Amino acid sequence: MLMRTDPFREMDRIVQQLSGTSGTWSKPSVMPMDAYRQGDTYVIAFDLPGVSTEAIDIDVERNMLTVKAERRPAGKSDGVQMELSERPLGVFSRQVMLADTLDTEHIEADYDAGVLTLRIPIAERAKPRKIAIGGESGHKQISG
Repeated sequence: MLMRTDPFREMDRIVQQLSGTSGTWSKPSVMPMDAYRQGDTYVIAFDLPGVSTEAIDIDVERNMLTVKAERRPAGKSDGVQMELSERPLGVFSRQVMLADTLDTEHIEADYDAGVLTLRIPIAERAKPRKIAIGGESGHKQISG
């Protein structure tokens, strides 16, 4: 049996249940994320503990990245009585506007230990390059 020592946490849980703040398909909850650049790749990591890969949907339309996931209740068998239920259930979603400098055709997705990691390469057209100058004196390279 689990014992609770924080009465305010219990009240927060009850308020959440009564207000219906768990995510639904029409009004999903926001999932936490980190985003950073690593070399020539943009990385976005979403926390989705307890979500199966079959319940994750990733879409890119134009430059809008949408990630949706659903955490369902664990299957209960006969004779099981729930003592405590704090883990949020329902639908989670996050939309991220991607810059034109990212190559959305080559996004890679991995899911490990409850973290969905998307790796988006920086587009070749966005990388610094040298520009050749033509003319009578030959070619000269300058930074672009």
